[in-house]
Amino acid sequence: MDTGSVIFLVILAVSAVVIFDFTNGFHDASNMIATLVATRAMTPAHSVMLVGVFTFLGPLLGGTAVADTIGSFVDLSALTRFDAVTVVTCGISGAIGWNLLTWRLALPSSSSHALVGGLVGAVISGAGSDDVIWGMQALAAGHLTGVTKVLLTLLTSPLIGFVAGYFLHRCMRLLLRTASNAVNRQLRHGQALTAAALAFAHGTNDAQKGMGIITLILMLSGALSEFSVPLWVILISTCSITLGTLLGGWRIVRTVGFGIYRLRPLHGFNTQLTSAAVIFGASMMGGPVSTTHVVSSAIMGIGSSERPRAVRWSVAREIAIAWVLTLPGAALLGALAYLLSSTIRNLI
Repeated sequence: MDTGSVIFLVILAVSAVVIFDFTNGFHDASNMIATLVATRAMTPAHSVMLVGVFTFLGPLLGGTAVADTIGSFVDLSALTRFDAVTVVTCGISGAIGWNLLTWRLALPSSSSHALVGGLVGAVISGAGSDDVIWGMQALAAGHLTGVTKVLLTLLTSPLIGFVAGYFLHRCMRLLLRTASNAVNRQLRHGQALTAAALAFAHGTNDAQKGMGIITLILMLSGALSEFSVPLWVILISTCSITLGTLLGGWRIVRTVGFGIYRLRPLHGFNTQLTSAAVIFGASMMGGPVSTTHVVSSAIMGIGSSERPRAVRWSVAREIAIAWVLTLPGAALLGALAYLLSSTIRNLI
């Protein structure tokens, strides 16, 4: 392929990542807005604006540790530039397809899972499993890297969110056991701060995934000689995920805000505080996590600490099923996207 074809494909690939960031934003916005709306701490319009502003600030100020992790779990150096960028584009297309499908079904699935699954499926289909950096040998040597690092953080973060939510709510109920109903007003006001912290943490983690993929594309195309995220990549990823957040995913708000547990101001405050701490901590260690699953598991932990029978475990089961299906489902879509692109190229 000539240089012009590679440039065109790079533009197409970057556009696909921007679309993924957008779907990520409107898919995950519901998780941050849901508790504010369910506890009547803010109007939907004010919730969206608050979350949008701090989602925008997160990736600008949060570093690029997650981007470094996302950009290094596949190795396509053996392919031509055109083929390598094609594989990544197909992987992103698979992740976008899964995000849209689960949004349509109102399932709070993980964009992070979808991204990893889509890329792995496309790479296996287009290059082979050896080009995926699984990280198992590094794990045996005591180091976390590649797909192993990504999956481990995606697996443990909901568990940490559940346990942290459980104990935080227990402690807060103990501290406020003699408080009057007037404390609910302070808790609603406090949710503005905890929601801002959650949105900032979300920005530091989720927007960096798009940054990592765009930087990977630039390296594979020869535009960059080393993995270093350019400023314009940070800005474009930040703007696209923020725009998606501002438009919001209202279909999922009902599932997260009203479908798992009946949320009151204290529940909303504790959910946001727990989720912000887990996500931001993972971001500082370079671990990509799912905002959807951290928030949902925190709500489950809080509900379990108070009234386990009141937790709608059927909804929790649906979320867990989506969690299990996302990786293989997105991988299948990524592989199908590559097979489709290969068929089109052969016909041309």
